[in-house]
Amino acid sequence: MNESIRLAIKFLLCVLVLFSVNVVHADDSNKRINVVTTVAPITNIVQNVGAGYVDVTGVVPDGVDSHTFEPVPTDVKTLGAADIIIVNGLDLELPTVKLAEKVKKVKTPIVRLGNHALRREDWRYDFSFPREHGHPNPHLWPNIALAMRYAEITRDNLIALDPRHKEGYIANAAAYLAKLGVLDEAIFNCVKTIPEKNRKLVTYHDSFAYFAPRYGMMVIAAIQPASFSEPGPREVIRIIKQINKEKVPAIFGSEVFPSKAAEQIARETGVKFIDQLSDDELPPPPNNSFIGMMANNMAIMTEALGGNPGCVANVDTRNAIP
Repeated sequence: MNESIRLAIKFLLCVLVLFSVNVVHADDSNKRINVVTTVAPITNIVQNVGAGYVDVTGVVPDGVDSHTFEPVPTDVKTLGAADIIIVNGLDLELPTVKLAEKVKKVKTPIVRLGNHALRREDWRYDFSFPREHGHPNPHLWPNIALAMRYAEITRDNLIALDPRHKEGYIANAAAYLAKLGVLDEAIFNCVKTIPEKNRKLVTYHDSFAYFAPRYGMMVIAAIQPASFSEPGPREVIRIIKQINKEKVPAIFGSEVFPSKAAEQIARETGVKFIDQLSDDELPPPPNNSFIGMMANNMAIMTEALGGNPGCVANVDTRNAIP
């Protein structure tokens, strides 16, 4: 074999090696991160920040009470296959987190968004989440400033796990944060249209403890006690007296928490009972997003309290397209 043939063979071998390395790298760069989440708002935030680079599975089904949700056997496999697990934290999903800690891969991080977004001294305790029980109110996301922190924390953790797509995560997060900023401003504008004397909330489930102080509203009462059962007669009487005293125009509930007690309180006080608010169930398409859920909440809440529901007309509820 002459020298020219040997050189040609070496050259071809080098080309083949380089080609195979590039194929491996291409396959590796196209691999999507497997993210497991819990409640729908968090699932949707992660989907928007990670669009194009992640596959997201939420283990808590829409319409299920996240406080009492228990993982099912198929969740063992789902959690075990995750590259990263992103939860709300603040003790919202304790059974799911305990299971995840047992079955996840050793290097799979569990990110507790609420614990990173809010200092412990700013955690809220109230009727549904009394301090003596040790579990704070976990419903941070209706406060859009905190939802924006969720998006930023998600971005940073996805970049740490998948630095090759850093620019993509940064771009996705920037676009999503801009949409959240528009929603935040719209909520302020909605509240401005509500007569000051009506800027009071009575809800069945205490989901708006972090929402109210940001937007200039006050939570007068939450009907559901810490046991997540119906309130007893004494509590019903107390809430009726409070509503009559404060002259609250409406009581808000949701389909996730059907309540005969809330209906009774509405009858006794003569106020409207609106059972269409949602804190963790997304609306149907085309508004099936966290932003869509909050825009829908604000239209319903604003109208019931005497304001202008058109205040959210310019909010973009569309999800990012992967």
